[in-house]
Amino acid sequence: MTKEEEEKLRVFETRVRQLILQYNALTEKNAELQLALTEGEKEIAAAKEEIRQLQDDYNNLKLAKMIEISNSDLQGAKTKMASLIRRIDKCIALLNG
Repeated sequence: MTKEEEEKLRVFETRVRQLILQYNALTEKNAELQLALTEGEKEIAAAKEEIRQLQDDYNNLKLAKMIEISNSDLQGAKTKMASLIRRIDKCIALLNG
């Protein structure tokens, strides 16, 4: 083999080693990124679940508030009815009296 061919072979071997090192570094970086992606996806899933739970809680609170308002309206209506009945009883008593 001539010196020129030997030099070309050494350059080729050097480039192949560099490519192998670069490949190994990229493979390692890819593994790190895949791990980070998986962790990010888990965080997103947990956040979505928390949002869903909070929305359910909010809807339950809205429903409870609506029921509470209905109960207070009912209590107010009962109070008015009792007042009207007392007034009617007074009127009847005056008419009979």
